Amino acid sequence: MRVSKFVALIVTAASLSLAACAQDMGTKQAVGTVGGGLLGGLLGSQIGGGNGQLIATGAGVLLGAYAGGEIGKSLDRADRMYMERSTSQALETVPSGRSVAWNNPDSGHYGAVTPQRTYEASGSYCREFTQTVNVGGRSQRAYGTACRQPDGTWQITNS
Repeated sequence: MRVSKFVALIVTAASLSLAACAQDMGTKQAVGTVGGGLLGGLLGSQIGGGNGQLIATGAGVLLGAYAGGEIGKSLDRADRMYMERSTSQALETVPSGRSVAWNNPDSGHYGAVTPQRTYEASGSYCREFTQTVNVGGRSQRAYGTACRQPDGTWQITNS
């Protein structure tokens, strides 16, 4: 019982420290950092007992804060909506090698999806694609495969 209170105190103190450091970050990144730290600390506190539990909690806070911050500073919900819409359009209607661009005027983030080879696998049509995303002046490129589902939607099978 005593360890659980101490763990809760550590998680709370770490979260408040992260929140204080986050004032120079963007809102999404700050929320992601604090939320990730809280969730990581909570998950870490469930591992082991005694000193091992304290170490796991501390590691959970740090890893969760890092992961949450990285996710938070990247694409927001509107960015993902624009990207998903253009991806679906590209996979459905665009010839191989032609791109469909997307742009979120609110965040300034943008990208493009370019379908490549189309093939059949296990009775489904699949398409390879490349995707470029520009966030904060940095460009990331990814490759993936999506397959058409029975309901007509496309599901990314790997990336």
